[in-house]
Amino acid sequence: MKDLFSPGSLLTVAGAVLTVIGSVAYATDSPNVSLPTIFYGIPIFLGGLALKSSELPPPARLTPAAQFRELRESTGTKEQLKLLKDVVRWRYGQKAHLESSLEALKLWDEENPPQLQSIAEYDHGGRYALEMVFDLGDVPREHWHEKAARLGRFFGPGLEASLEDGEADLLTVQLRQPCP
Repeated sequence: MKDLFSPGSLLTVAGAVLTVIGSVAYATDSPNVSLPTIFYGIPIFLGGLALKSSELPPPARLTPAAQFRELRESTGTKEQLKLLKDVVRWRYGQKAHLESSLEALKLWDEENPPQLQSIAEYDHGGRYALEMVFDLGDVPREHWHEKAARLGRFFGPGLEASLEDGEADLLTVQLRQPCP
């Protein structure tokens, strides 16, 4: 359902509707309607198609946005909030979410990069925490475990990361503040 309401989809549908209206108006000899709708419809349609071709949908958000709002606002670090805001939006022209971060951490494979599958928020000892599930792609699981200590520091001062191996090629990264 979320694919239906992406910006690329909305522009493609709007451009297609304008183009069809303009074509019908042209066929029925209504120049006041046909010229503007075709003139605007075709470029909007093509722009929507261009966006659709480079679209990266947000990962599944496993916890409703409102569920941890109070905890997020009271104990979440600005880095955690920025990370959450960054990954729950549509991306264009990228192969994966957190592409530049994974490249900097040397957890990147150009042919088959890791893909963020889902993100969840949770309470870790009264503090706000994030849990991200990655499909590892062609990056070996051992590389992730070698970088575990650096992952938390990379995403923000005072954060720690823990890794849990999942089934097949899945890896769970928990990003949290240390308990007091």
